[in-house]
Amino acid sequence: MDFDFTEDQVMLRNLTREFLTEQCPVSHVRAMMTDSRGYDPAIYQQLIQLGMLPFPESYGGAGLGMIEQAIILEEMGRIPYPGPHFATVILAGSAIMQSNDANAMSRYLPDICNGGFTMTLAFLEDSIGWGPNEIAMPMTKEGGFFRLSGVKRFVPYGQSADVILVAARTGGSGAEGISLIAVPHDAAGLSIEPDVMMDMSTRTATLKFDDVRVPIENLVGSENEAWPVLEATLRIASVGAASEMLGASRKSLEMSVDYAKVRKQFGQFIGQFQAVKHKLAEMLQKVEAAQSAVYYAAWALDANAPDAVLAASVAKSALNEASRSVCGEAIQVHGGIGFTWEYDLHLYFKRAKHLEPFYGNTEHHREKALQEVLAGRVAGATA
Repeated sequence: MDFDFTEDQVMLRNLTREFLTEQCPVSHVRAMMTDSRGYDPAIYQQLIQLGMLPFPESYGGAGLGMIEQAIILEEMGRIPYPGPHFATVILAGSAIMQSNDANAMSRYLPDICNGGFTMTLAFLEDSIGWGPNEIAMPMTKEGGFFRLSGVKRFVPYGQSADVILVAARTGGSGAEGISLIAVPHDAAGLSIEPDVMMDMSTRTATLKFDDVRVPIENLVGSENEAWPVLEATLRIASVGAASEMLGASRKSLEMSVDYAKVRKQFGQFIGQFQAVKHKLAEMLQKVEAAQSAVYYAAWALDANAPDAVLAASVAKSALNEASRSVCGEAIQVHGGIGFTWEYDLHLYFKRAKHLEPFYGNTEHHREKALQEVLAGRVAGATA
């Protein structure tokens, strides 16, 4: 059995790393922290036009699978990349694809693929949860419009997205009666407030809907039947977030190893101390185990494997813990300099910490994993 990347996947990784290294050095990441949009549209458009998208070629994409997307996102985690790629491609783009709505795909995917158009997904509300019961914002039909009133929180790049996909309740309870609709950023009655987050290299926003009217044709998928679409999208997003966290963790490990080779204490390099050696070895073990979890989950999603749901939850819960540990230990290896503003290590720690609760925290995914195991939906299981 061959676990290596294919030649094309290696080329994809190298191309992504080369582009991000040249166009998004740490100086650029820091500059975007004070930018009102939080990213450079020109760089984002160049990134998109490299053709590294999961959408069908008929819409301008490259038809890449989840493994390839994980490779790209891992490289973004190594920067850490400031931009709306995750919000536009992984969240909104995946939701549109999962909806199998031909009208929505032809309406939005070509614009996403040209790089000059961004989208996001508004899911979280005041209850801050990732299940169907947490979607309570009402959306009522009136004539040829839907009306929305309520608040969506922590919307990724909600402050700059051209269109926001909003998950709202059109009836029923639980998984029944949830719909997905595309709302223009300049819709009357919509106010957008940027959030102040720990990770300043990425952005979220609070969206307030005050009787916002949206044409019925903006509905994505079928009315009242959006939960399976959202569930599949969150599964993709959880593996995508885990991939970014893996990139941040591996970069933190590499920085720690490099530092241990040059920093002297008591007349010798700190990498020669047994305590530091053990710490680095434990960090490496966690990163390697995390990589296995991420890429198995990506493969399982591509293959529609029986344990795809389980694998996605294992990957996200594993990275939630591994990235917190590895990035935190990296700061310990560096000592006092590790947590200073001028040193770059805090960028990776904050990106990993920012992503930890998104698309399901550790407890959420452990519960989902338990449900899958009890139901027998694991690799090799028979009905």
